[in-house]
Amino acid sequence: MTKPRIAIVPGDPAGIGPELIAKLLRQEGVQEAADIVLVGDGHLWQRGGEQAGLDVPLNTVTDVSGQGGLTHLDLDTIAPENVKIADVTVEGGTTSLRCLDKAMDLAMAGHVDGILFGPFNKAAMTAAGLNAEDEHRYMARYMGHDGYHSELNVLDELMTTRVTSHIGLKDVAANISEGGILKAINLANDTLLKAGKASPNIAVAALNPHAGDNGKFGREEIDILEPAIRKAQQKQMNVTGPWPSDTVFLKAQRGEVDAVVTMYHDQGQIAIKLMGFERGVTVAGGLPIPVATPAHGTAFDIAGQNKANPSATRQAFDLLVRMARTHRANRGVV
Repeated sequence: MTKPRIAIVPGDPAGIGPELIAKLLRQEGVQEAADIVLVGDGHLWQRGGEQAGLDVPLNTVTDVSGQGGLTHLDLDTIAPENVKIADVTVEGGTTSLRCLDKAMDLAMAGHVDGILFGPFNKAAMTAAGLNAEDEHRYMARYMGHDGYHSELNVLDELMTTRVTSHIGLKDVAANISEGGILKAINLANDTLLKAGKASPNIAVAALNPHAGDNGKFGREEIDILEPAIRKAQQKQMNVTGPWPSDTVFLKAQRGEVDAVVTMYHDQGQIAIKLMGFERGVTVAGGLPIPVATPAHGTAFDIAGQNKANPSATRQAFDLLVRMARTHRANRGVV
C-alpha cells in the first residue's frame, strides 16, 4: 500500500499552530509515514519555521494530484502585516476558515486522505463567519454531511466520546436517549476500527452517582443506559456498563478499555485532560474523511516564543495516518 497523503492546515496564524507544524515536520518518521501537503500562505509556514528555529522547505506546487513527499499548496488568505501574534482578529479567523476549506476541497476530490489542523481560535473564526457551533459542525455542513458526527477525544490509546456536548448541565438528563447512547457507542467503535483496533472494548459511564444505586439516585441507568448497552451487545459490540463515572476512568487508566462513552462534556474531559493534557488529540468523528488536531488551544500566552510542545500534534498526526490508511483502502486506492 502506498503512503496516505495528509493535508496540514496551520490553524490560527496568531497562535502556536505554525510553530507546532514546523517542529512536527522535523521529527523522526513523520515524512516517511505519509505524503504531506502544507495548505496555506507561504509566509505563515516560513514564520512557523522562524518561531521554531527550524527550516521549513516549501516545495510549492499548483496541483497536488500525483505529488509525493512534502509539498506546499500556496494560498493568499492574509497579508503578512495582518498576522498579529497572540491577538484575536477577523483576519486570523478568515485564514483559518479558507485554509480549512481548501483542505476539505482536496479531500472531497480524493487528492488527500485526511486533514490535520493546527489549533483554531473559535472567537476569531466566529468573527470571520464560522456561523456554526464549532469547526466540526462547520466541516460537516461544508461537506454536505448530515449523518451523525461528534467530537472524540483521544489520549494515547484511549478514546472518549459523549452523548451530550455543549449544553448546560441542567439540560443533560433530558437530552440522554437510548438512540443517542447507541450513536455514541457506534461512533467510538467505528472510529477505533478505522484506527486499526481489531475488537474495541468500550465502557459506558453512568449519569448518576453510584450508577443510580438501583434507582435511588435516578432511573436513567435502568430505563435508558442499560437497554442501549444490551442493544449494542446484540450487535456483537464489546460494550460494558453503565459504570460509575468516578471509577470508570480507573479502568481506562489501567488499559482495560479502549474507549469510554460519557453522558456529558466535562465527565470525560476533566478525566482525560488530567491524565495527559499535553498529549490529547481531538478527532472529528463520523465525517466522510479523517480529521484530527491537538486537543489544546492556540496558547496565545506562549505564541511566537518557541515554547510550544509538539507532543499532542505528533499524537494527532500518528492517529490520523492510521485512519487515513484505512480510508484510503476503503476507497480502493492502493
